[in-house]
Amino acid sequence: MTGETDLAKMLRTLEPRLNPGAYVFCVVQDMAELDLAEVLMMFREGEGTTVILKKDVADRLQLAYSFIAAWITLSVHSSLEAVGLTAVFSKTLAKHGISCNVVAAYYHDHIFVNQQHAAEAMRVLTGLSTGNANSDELSSVS
Repeated sequence: MTGETDLAKMLRTLEPRLNPGAYVFCVVQDMAELDLAEVLMMFREGEGTTVILKKDVADRLQLAYSFIAAWITLSVHSSLEAVGLTAVFSKTLAKHGISCNVVAAYYHDHIFVNQQHAAEAMRVLTGLSTGNANSDELSSVS
């Protein structure tokens, strides 16, 4: 199953879900010190490997971080080839002063927002999901 590509359908079925817990982005040089079962995401960059972990795991391992995030999953199964979804929700969150860090996985998009903005981000994303996306938001990516 390849997922949805129609932007209007994706927005109608966005169904954002706030996952429990606090999450942090850390950089590690040696993955051997980590239990991969505790790693939510990892990405290798030239400077080191970025990992997203629960904050309590990072604290236990004494890993440095500077951003404490809430994790929101968009329940819609969007295609990796879909065009415009990230643009619409990131632009809409930006209009409300909310930064977002996006991870696209095979089935869903995952958004990390400042933990202090979690409730407002959920309100904004739910508004998109319930048909409150205006034509300007949709036409800005067409």
